[in-house]
Amino acid sequence: MSKPYEPPIPPKLLPIDQKWALLGNRSPQEFMKEFWHKKPLLVRAAIPAFGLAALDSPISADTLFKLAQSEDCEARLVRSKPWSLDTGPLGKKNLPRLEDRNWTLLLQGMEAMHPACAKVLSWFRFIPDARLDDLMISIAGPGGGVGPHFDSYDVFLIQMSGRRRWKISQQTDLSLEPSLPLKILKNFKAESVWDLEPGDMLYLPPHIAHEGVALDPGCQTWSIGFRSPSYKELLQEGLWRLAESLEDLPELESRFADPSQTASHEAEQLPIELIKQLEAKLSDLQLQDIHTFLPGITAYLSEPKPQAIFVGRANISPAAFAKKLSKNTLQPHPQTRILSLGKSVFCNGENMTQNEPQETREAWKKLSKFKALPAGFPIGKEAQTSLLQAYRSGWLEFTKEQ
Repeated sequence: MSKPYEPPIPPKLLPIDQKWALLGNRSPQEFMKEFWHKKPLLVRAAIPAFGLAALDSPISADTLFKLAQSEDCEARLVRSKPWSLDTGPLGKKNLPRLEDRNWTLLLQGMEAMHPACAKVLSWFRFIPDARLDDLMISIAGPGGGVGPHFDSYDVFLIQMSGRRRWKISQQTDLSLEPSLPLKILKNFKAESVWDLEPGDMLYLPPHIAHEGVALDPGCQTWSIGFRSPSYKELLQEGLWRLAESLEDLPELESRFADPSQTASHEAEQLPIELIKQLEAKLSDLQLQDIHTFLPGITAYLSEPKPQAIFVGRANISPAAFAKKLSKNTLQPHPQTRILSLGKSVFCNGENMTQNEPQETREAWKKLSKFKALPAGFPIGKEAQTSLLQAYRSGWLEFTKEQ
């Protein structure tokens, strides 16, 4: 009888120069240099515990099926022969039995649904948080899969229960079958075939053609995916937030004036004087400097997913919050995103350190770097006020409340 695997919590500062079993006896530094965004890597016994005892996934199939019926979880049910796609929440009658063939249930954002997923996700913080997307769980019956496809992002595929057969190809033909409800490759030709056992892991960089097929009932694969936004998306979001920030610049409230304008025979042309003055304003704003855009881009990348739900705690008093801080570790809600840009810290799209005193900035820097503020961490009244506001919004929570 197997027991659920309990993922360990990694140290606050990951040993990125030491060799990890997770990465095939390579250090994160070695992995990033040789494989990241470059070529696939198959790691046998990436989680050695599975080879030492009879272990199973930390999350049961019943739990995953219940989550698929909830409005709080983003779920998709894929069936093959013929191909079909249903999106959640899924009705209980629509869910398959584990032994049924040719089905796959996909559940996104599982780090917010189960603490084991949050722990596994934290293993990969040797890669910048800005790149991290989420942890998806795929549970399938024999023959289940989503067809041959490619992703536009990096992904780690950890086998947590049962076996899955992966077929890999570095083909350049990535044309899709237009008649299907999923993005399935039209001309997939496998170059390598690997059967992954529980505890094995496969890393795939972007645009590697692959197909995973479940070999056992209740096959579970945990996928850690990384965002790869387009330059267009990043610059649009940065420009939009930059435009919003211009509201706070009183010097731009003054109006255009042209006392030196001469009579013109080209009245239809935009005035040269207007162009010159706008050019001077743009130069003053340093809009040609990338650092002008970075706060807006960081704010965008720190925004939570659209499906994120935060439950507020409006009734807690400052005194009660201070008491909790003295006894409990404060941490981000699983759906909260926190990123730093130099000394600035952005949480869920908001700059939490702008115009704040040093103690507030230090508290948020600690939260951003370690994703936790330990019990009794010395903070003053101003920092407590900032943290209290985030706690009341549901963005922060305590690990164990006393």
